[in-house]
Amino acid sequence: LQSNSCGPGFAEENASSEEQAMIKIAGNSYLASPNLPAFCGCSPGWSSAFYGAECFDSEVHSYLKKLGKQKSSESQNIDAKRVELEQLLMMETKNYRKTMKFYQRLLQKERRSKGPETKSVLPKLKGQLQEMKSKLQFLELVKKYVQAKQWGVESYVLPTVIHSGKADTMDVAPMHKSSLLLYYNTEKHQCNNQNGVRVLQAGTPLGLMAYLYSRNAFLEGYVQQFLYTFRYFCTQEEFLQFLLDRISSTLSSASLDPSASLTKICNRSFYILQAWIEDCYSVDFATNTDLLGTLKEFISSKVASLNGYGEHLLSLLEDASARKSGSADLCSDVDKGEEKSEEGRKTLHSLYKKLSEDVSRKNFYWKLSKGMGPIAQYQRERLHTGSAVLPKACCSSFTEESSVSLAREDELGPVLLTECSAQQLCWQLTLLQQEVFNKCHPVHFLNSRALGVKDKCVAVPKAVSAETVSLKVCNLFLSKCVQDQYLLQLLKNADNISTWVAAEIVTCHTTKRQVSLLSKFLLIAKCCYEQRNFATAMQILAGLENLIVRQLPAWKILPAKVAEIMEELKAVEVFLKSDSLCLMEGDRFKTLPTIPSAHVLAMHVQQLETGGFTMTNGAHKWTKLRNIAKVVSQVHAFQENPYTYAPDFKLQSYLRQRITRFKDADISALAADNCANFHQIAAEKHSRKIQDTLRRMKATFQ
Repeated sequence: LQSNSCGPGFAEENASSEEQAMIKIAGNSYLASPNLPAFCGCSPGWSSAFYGAECFDSEVHSYLKKLGKQKSSESQNIDAKRVELEQLLMMETKNYRKTMKFYQRLLQKERRSKGPETKSVLPKLKGQLQEMKSKLQFLELVKKYVQAKQWGVESYVLPTVIHSGKADTMDVAPMHKSSLLLYYNTEKHQCNNQNGVRVLQAGTPLGLMAYLYSRNAFLEGYVQQFLYTFRYFCTQEEFLQFLLDRISSTLSSASLDPSASLTKICNRSFYILQAWIEDCYSVDFATNTDLLGTLKEFISSKVASLNGYGEHLLSLLEDASARKSGSADLCSDVDKGEEKSEEGRKTLHSLYKKLSEDVSRKNFYWKLSKGMGPIAQYQRERLHTGSAVLPKACCSSFTEESSVSLAREDELGPVLLTECSAQQLCWQLTLLQQEVFNKCHPVHFLNSRALGVKDKCVAVPKAVSAETVSLKVCNLFLSKCVQDQYLLQLLKNADNISTWVAAEIVTCHTTKRQVSLLSKFLLIAKCCYEQRNFATAMQILAGLENLIVRQLPAWKILPAKVAEIMEELKAVEVFLKSDSLCLMEGDRFKTLPTIPSAHVLAMHVQQLETGGFTMTNGAHKWTKLRNIAKVVSQVHAFQENPYTYAPDFKLQSYLRQRITRFKDADISALAADNCANFHQIAAEKHSRKIQDTLRRMKATFQ
């Protein structure tokens, strides 16, 4: 493949003096071997894949220029920038934590005494917290930018990256960079205001892997996008071997010159490897023991004595394995090496997010189809007790499953559903759904056709049929690529909840109770989608749209206002299907927790997967892969912002048991045993009325 423009005017080859200064480090600031503090938290994160180059705006660039300079005449130094940035983060984190604790004490005091003095202070303090939070997020973004600039090479060095491997399993001929990558030109780049900028369009598997070492690969979001989508053109074993070959061939010479290309290649290889472990351990290493064994053996034999970094990688793998098995909090980060102040800041951020949640949600409305107008927000009480602002740990897996015996549960039946408020049930169903959603990964939504996932079909086929039929026809991954099938569990869980909703309704023995239960489920679904739990809302809608349920006589006597909720739910479903990124519009998803519908998201990804992945010359379309990565990145975006409702373990246990009881139920068979599910014939009603009249008349003459 030939590049559209190979002149020296490329932004990538024509680095500014500032960027050159950031790459060429004075003295011995970069150690010959990887530096532990610099290697903490290598994963670029979902925002890198979603926003790409726009993740770092001009404000970040201008702020970075001011760091590390005491006087305007002094030259810029990356070490001084990093030190000053770490100090600022430490100070701001400390102040934020203190202010948050003070705010919580005032909040508790205000709830107990309701004094007027605390009411006047709380709004001002809350505004200060918001400003401090914004500043912390900005400083973290600057820190990520500084990390992303490290150890990248210019585009003319990419052939060296390819040659540095000892023995690649892929074809490396021809070797020139322009034969492996294809670019297209843009008129203007927003970040550096250069007139001509190349954007990667396509490349061979080897070329796409080599581009990970490009100087702007992290800044453009390429690294995170690659980690999401590389399985379309190479296996996990091939990618790992590519990285290990670069490390092996450059490790011995990396200590000669910190600014040399081989040193940068070695350090970037470690950086990418750690980012891969941090972000994709659960979908690549946990499901492939051979891959994990190869990596551990390499670390033990080649990297163990390298400045302690080998032990750091091994501990990272052990920690990730513990989190995968459920022995650690699923909501926290994989990287164990994060600073304690950073962990404290995340916990406080979660608490503050809950405290400000009600203010943000007041502006949440949905636009329905033409003529319906905005949906009035469901009036519900705000419950903000001390337990309602728990940190992320409240959404971890619950092992308590049988607090209510089956006999007791059979006695309760649907009575507990009618006694509990719609909001209570909404909160607990949301926590149960969040527990399942937090275990999924963006990669799980790729190549779903191979798993038998189809449009308008929630039922999941058996694994045997999926492997024998679908994998041969629809598999978009390489044949030797190991794919985690957690998406099937996610869709099966959704199907179970829909079946449970339908079963609870058709087993009610009176029409009056059916009306009550129909109303309750509609209100629960409304409360769910208003609080952006679209998964449970769509699952309830699927249960209510069951063919047997839709024919029940109870719908005719359902209150009109409650019946309108059904149309609202259908309008929300249309909205979710209209655009793959509809939930990422604006900044609402950053402040309000969100759980998307897994089936709808899988269908959006399938739509993007339609069509060929390669060009006529065999190059893989990176523009197509980039769009897919952008859509699936929202999974990690939503997982960063969890619901913090207070868990009701008894109610959750009851809901689990009812869902498990009806998960494989035959709705038609259940409905056949209940007279309330059938319309009474008019003639029978008239005959019964005559008999009742005759009976009353006979009684008067006796």
